[in-house]
Amino acid sequence: MWGNSKKGKVGKIQTLIGHGTEIKGDISFASGLHLDGSIEGNLLAAEGAQGVVIISEQGQVSGDVHVPYLILNGTVNGDVHVSERIELHQKARVNGNVYYNLMEMSVGAEINGNMVHKKPLQSPRLEHDKDKKTKAETSISAKPAS
Repeated sequence: MWGNSKKGKVGKIQTLIGHGTEIKGDISFASGLHLDGSIEGNLLAAEGAQGVVIISEQGQVSGDVHVPYLILNGTVNGDVHVSERIELHQKARVNGNVYYNLMEMSVGAEINGNMVHKKPLQSPRLEHDKDKKTKAETSISAKPAS
């Protein structure tokens, strides 16, 4: 999906919302979603999911979008929160703020709001790692010779 040079696996598209379909309410999903219709509500990827949303030129969201991966060629009227990567194609329109880690933006795409770069979340140290000391944390004490 992101080309051969990209690492990591992105979920397969399992949900299709067709052209002419209108949904009112929040949508939560775990894998992939392709939107050709319109959603009046928030679009939320499940916690820890590698969900991708593809919003085509006809697709429209009136609400916030919270996903790891977004490919946008349609319109979002709301804030966009992308934890991994966002691609904004030529017809992409965002009327709201975009919070992103990595962004690719084509000529013609519009963001009518702020762009805020967010670093990816670092994984916390595991409990068993907290007891281990690194070389920098290890101190050596020596008794003076008598």
